[in-house]
Amino acid sequence: MTTIQGYIDYQRREYCRDIKCPIQVLLDQESANTDRYEFIREICNNNCLHTTHEFHAWLTDHGFEVVKPKTSTLTHG
Repeated sequence: MTTIQGYIDYQRREYCRDIKCPIQVLLDQESANTDRYEFIREICNNNCLHTTHEFHAWLTDHGFEVVKPKTSTLTHG
């Protein structure tokens, strides 16, 4: 993915760290790729404590924009 000139990209888990998600706090205490880290990470992947609405509202409140190139071949439907 390319960064749009004049913009910054969302950094992975930026939302989780900013809202001090308890699962993210646990992840930050572990070394990556350990069994315990992967166990905790699965909670995020399969049972996130927050909704997409909360995430989108946070993005908007922090000035992020969700964009898609005009020529995108990705479709959902």
